[in-house]
Amino acid sequence: MKQLVPDGPPIDAVNHYPTADSAPFFGPVVKFIKTVATVVELEVRKLRHDSTDLLTRAIQPFLWLVVFGQVFTRVRGIPTGHLRYIDFMAPGVLAQSVLFVAIFYGISTIQERDQGIIVKFLVSPVPRAAIVLGKALSAGVRGLSQCTIIYLLSIVLHIHLSKNPLHILAVVATVILSASLFSTFSLVIACLVKTQQRLMGIGQIITMPLFFASNAIYPISIMPHWLQIVSRINPLTYEVDALRSMMLQNIPSHYGIGTDLAVLFAVAGVLVTIAGKLYPKIVT
Repeated sequence: MKQLVPDGPPIDAVNHYPTADSAPFFGPVVKFIKTVATVVELEVRKLRHDSTDLLTRAIQPFLWLVVFGQVFTRVRGIPTGHLRYIDFMAPGVLAQSVLFVAIFYGISTIQERDQGIIVKFLVSPVPRAAIVLGKALSAGVRGLSQCTIIYLLSIVLHIHLSKNPLHILAVVATVILSASLFSTFSLVIACLVKTQQRLMGIGQIITMPLFFASNAIYPISIMPHWLQIVSRINPLTYEVDALRSMMLQNIPSHYGIGTDLAVLFAVAGVLVTIAGKLYPKIVT
């Protein structure tokens, strides 16, 4: 029988990462990928035992779309061109939901440190960036639950969604990438502040500026000039732009899908590199 750490992965699973000794014919790239896959599996296994968290997080997008969205669609106070306001904001609510799920993901890392799980990760001869990337991708799996909820709400509210299967797959990929980005940002903060209380405080401080300094619920064109500048360096802006052009019918991307994804990939890559360097310091 496997010995379990409370709320954590089995100890023997942590100690069975692929190593050069056990698989000498695998190259470094294959070893990296197998490590990432192992960490994702462990994190998803924990998610199956905490499904209530995903259900409670469905409340916020429900309120945004059903209450805020329908009210402001009637008011017509925000210029969205030929789009109904509720259609315009649906991709923004999805981006917001993914952000809110991911930005506190570092709390689980602090809990793992307190349970002694991270020490077992660190003694394994695997790249730290692989562990970080595995955790980031598992946050993407959490983000997919929000994607499912918002798509279902959008169907009920008769939002004009694109039915192109490639567009739906692109939305899924963008959600996973964005959740990975913001969860890694959360992990970087966790490695620096090292306590749950500080991380929650900082997370609450930065989520609102990220959300409101983006094109999630209003066009960039109506922002004051200084806020437009801020929005252009905000990764959430590029996530929303990509989601809006892929979720909705016949809506072109403002910056271009290639630019949106390139920005998200670049920022995520930088954050994974930084988090990989900082990860061992969370136990000190």
